[in-house]
Amino acid sequence: MTAAAPKVYSIPSGAPFVDRLAEGIVARVGDDPLALAEATVLLPTRRACRSLQQAFLRRSGGQPTLLPRLSPLGELDAGDLSLTDEELPGVPLDLPGAMSALNRQMTLARLILSADGMSATTAQAVRLGADLGRLIDAVWTERIGFDRLDALVPADYAEHWQTTLKFLTIVTEVWPAILGATNECDPARRRNLALETQAALWRAAPPRGLVIAAGSTGSIPAATDLLDVIARLPQGAVVLPGLDQRADDAVWQAIEGDEAHPQHGLSHLIRTLGVTRAEVRPWTDAPEPRGARARLIAEALRPAATTDGWRQLDASADQPEVPESGFDADALDGLTRIDAATSEEEAQAIALLMRHALDTPQKTAALITLDRNLARRVAMALSRWGIAVNDSGGQPLAHTAVGTYLRMTAELAATRVHPLALLALAKHPMAAGGRDSADFRAAARALERVALRGPRPAEGFAGVRAALDQAVRFDHDEQPAILRDWLDDLERRAAPFLAAMRGETPLADLLRAHIAFAETLAADHESEGPKRLWRQEDGEEAARFVHDLLDAAEGFPALPASDYPALLDALMSARAVRPRFGLHPRLFILGPMEARLQHLDLTILGGLNEGTWPPNPAADPWMSRPMRRDFGLPSPERLVGMSAHDFAHACGAPEVVLTRAARVDGTPTVPSRWLLRLETVLKALKLSGRIEERGACWLTWARRLDEPDRVQPVAAPEPRPPLAARPRRLSVTAVETWMRDPYAIYARYVLGLSKLDPIAADPGAADRGQIIHAALDSFVRAFPDALPPDALSRLLDLGAEAFGPLLRSHPDVWAFWWPRFERVAAWFIALERERRPQWRTLATEVTGSLILQGPGGPFTLTAKADRIDRGPDGLVVIDYKTGTPPSTREIALGFAPQLPLEAAMAEAGGFRDIAAGAVAELAFWRLAGGDPPGEVKPVKGDPATLAAEARAGLEELIRQFDDPATPYRSRPRPAMAPRYTDYAHLARVQEWSLGGDGDGE
Repeated sequence: MTAAAPKVYSIPSGAPFVDRLAEGIVARVGDDPLALAEATVLLPTRRACRSLQQAFLRRSGGQPTLLPRLSPLGELDAGDLSLTDEELPGVPLDLPGAMSALNRQMTLARLILSADGMSATTAQAVRLGADLGRLIDAVWTERIGFDRLDALVPADYAEHWQTTLKFLTIVTEVWPAILGATNECDPARRRNLALETQAALWRAAPPRGLVIAAGSTGSIPAATDLLDVIARLPQGAVVLPGLDQRADDAVWQAIEGDEAHPQHGLSHLIRTLGVTRAEVRPWTDAPEPRGARARLIAEALRPAATTDGWRQLDASADQPEVPESGFDADALDGLTRIDAATSEEEAQAIALLMRHALDTPQKTAALITLDRNLARRVAMALSRWGIAVNDSGGQPLAHTAVGTYLRMTAELAATRVHPLALLALAKHPMAAGGRDSADFRAAARALERVALRGPRPAEGFAGVRAALDQAVRFDHDEQPAILRDWLDDLERRAAPFLAAMRGETPLADLLRAHIAFAETLAADHESEGPKRLWRQEDGEEAARFVHDLLDAAEGFPALPASDYPALLDALMSARAVRPRFGLHPRLFILGPMEARLQHLDLTILGGLNEGTWPPNPAADPWMSRPMRRDFGLPSPERLVGMSAHDFAHACGAPEVVLTRAARVDGTPTVPSRWLLRLETVLKALKLSGRIEERGACWLTWARRLDEPDRVQPVAAPEPRPPLAARPRRLSVTAVETWMRDPYAIYARYVLGLSKLDPIAADPGAADRGQIIHAALDSFVRAFPDALPPDALSRLLDLGAEAFGPLLRSHPDVWAFWWPRFERVAAWFIALERERRPQWRTLATEVTGSLILQGPGGPFTLTAKADRIDRGPDGLVVIDYKTGTPPSTREIALGFAPQLPLEAAMAEAGGFRDIAAGAVAELAFWRLAGGDPPGEVKPVKGDPATLAAEARAGLEELIRQFDDPATPYRSRPRPAMAPRYTDYAHLARVQEWSLGGDGDGE
């Protein structure tokens, strides 16, 4: 019996595919509605099926109609197999179920963790399991079989690839047994079985109604076999998307050998179906719209081997009507290009285009992109107009409110109640602890202010409670008891989960304890925890995720507590949450696959940079590129060709805008190869720059969208508080700040603003200075006269006491600070042995004061001198410096008055228990701990003169600021501005200073 000739058709890329498809189906079945209902249409995706439903609805004018049976080509299930074993013996219809993706991922991760030579954390094993699952699916899709692993010679590859190859061999031996035990199979094999079974059914018993497979490019071999069967059915037909029937034979031959060409997949498909291009007929008689643009895109994407044909374009560009060229400016109708400076600007321009599309009734618009960051930026930009765009990619579960909450509860336990993890969780809107959520967060903020800012407390709730007990500043008398109750209740709720996180626990038990804690913490004063936690789209998806993970976690080995948050994040990141309601019906954000066969009035192709579209080949941790080639898996060029087909087909929309950003996240980018090819062709045709001109206005509007009508530079602040509000008591170090940055004095002492300490702060340079000061102070107090024989050992012991638990809790302190202190200690003891015969220490860390008179009344100057010695010629005032001492010029100009003012205080007898006397020397002792470890730096100049000048300068400063008209300016002398200030952002220095860039801080 002679096989029927295949019936293959094509719909041009510029035509609305689903509308033309519906038109052709109706034309073939006639006016009989039952005949239409008997038809079967197979399409690439579910979204394409929904689009075809809408096309039939448009054709019927909104009237009820019976639709064909619509199915995604790659997702046939048992319900699609209509015959029985008796009707078709020899064809197995009871297909095994596909193992769920999460269950397979966790099972493969378990094999990876137990394999020899495969060192990985649990989260890494889970990610590798997902990659291995994709490799297995690719093997089934290509019908290769893992027995071909034997053909790969390990000696041909690097050592780590040899280890990987050995593991793959083990998996291929173990994996079939695992699947057989559960009577399941891999998803790709299940799809192949469904396609093969459907092909066998229709080959043996062709259906009575029309059977059409439309929009497929034949990238799946099993699907190609089914297409071959459909094309030969009595009432079957295969409808191709945008087959190029204009290319000459030489170009088409080159296409057949160029996997990166958009038509390569279709060329392979029609060869497999046994037809030539000439035998592929139009699906309808309607003329092709935008044929000139289709020819232009085809010319730009011609095979690399035939690009010498562009020379003919250049030769005939001055004669646009001659046949050799065949192109004119009409080919650019509806085509626009936008080259933005940054991805943020690109997103703003795209959002403007989509918002403008809504001004035309019934007009639809979509952004098609592979750049998920760009998609999120566009969605956010549209929200400024209250538009919730329909984003097919959705949002990763890990980034939603519930996903973030689950991750934070895990982090709290894994970090043993680190203050940052505790506050992040307590401030999350889902956390309520049986109270009103606002009151719960208010308690967390109060705990932060009074107990958690500053040095990190000990781990666990006990450490936080100890920090609370040591706190001294509270907002009101009842606050300590309120916060203790809040903390005790939170500890009670978290206790079972914290217990499960000690040591190693099976994943299923860990997950149950985690969810129990998350639910009890989510309860508020009105609702139970599960009701609050598992509602709305993200809660529902999270509930499904937890259910699936509990099923997949049975038998998973125990894992360290530190691995659990990363594991949870890796798994949740692979789940998408897609809102079902409240989305705009005419605006979409689609990936190239979802955009296939869609009918849109405005199509924006975004992120057209090399590496994004087309994307760079994904790194395969299981096979290198040569291994994949030798094994028989598709080359990266084939994926580029599929991506190119999506690009070329999308360029057939009525309006097309091509966008890219010159920089993405600060990194320069390269335009997509397709844009570069289009540039080359347009340049040869003397049409370069035209599509860019159309996009210039959108860039201008995007840039002006957030620009103010006018820019009014802000003046430097000049606060003038009344005299009664101005400080009458300052330390010598604050006087230096007063000289350099009066505004900082205003903010600190008039407004009462002080910098908040970091949460759970690690020790910094200031802490190192305080520790060294404390150690030296203790040593000098303990041995004010003669030094003991073991002086260095005694000082090191005092240093260890001053460092305290930091030496055990912070490896960097032990590795870097302690060796420096050891060098400082040795230098200090050597210096003390040299000085002690002539100098006697009078006091260390001694406080003092000096009262000065001003127009506004007495002014008190305070100080704490690091050390005061008495030598043969008088007093010596010493200041320990672990940083850089001020320069001689700064001291002479009065901008570093600390030591001169302490000298004036010493001359006046202002230091406790030290009689007034002449100051013979001022000195900085630099204690760097480097090379040299220490250094004595005497202040140049006569101490008495320096002291007198400093006192006079301070009295003049007091006199000036006792005048209410004197402002507290910020950095009045920029050259002498402090190296660091806590109040620069409050003074808005970046907005008005000469060197500011206007961005603020």
